[in-house]
Amino acid sequence: MARGKVRYWAAAKEAAGVAEESFDAATLDELMTQITQNRADLAHVVRRSSFLVDGLPVGKRSHAEVVLGDGATVEVLPPFAGG
Repeated sequence: MARGKVRYWAAAKEAAGVAEESFDAATLDELMTQITQNRADLAHVVRRSSFLVDGLPVGKRSHAEVVLGDGATVEVLPPFAGG
């Protein structure tokens, strides 16, 4: 299990109600399950978002296959207008 932080941008930040928070999760899939539990608005945004793990794009990889290292930073990037 890795400890790290998740950062929210734009609509994800608004839906989460915070700019960042700490996590304990082994994979991106596990993290997404944790952060969206009892947060329907955030779950809706996350489904449309892209992710960076330590500055590298996750792309189309399965979130279950994205292993998080200790000290990882995960960024939640919702679609932005105009680009």
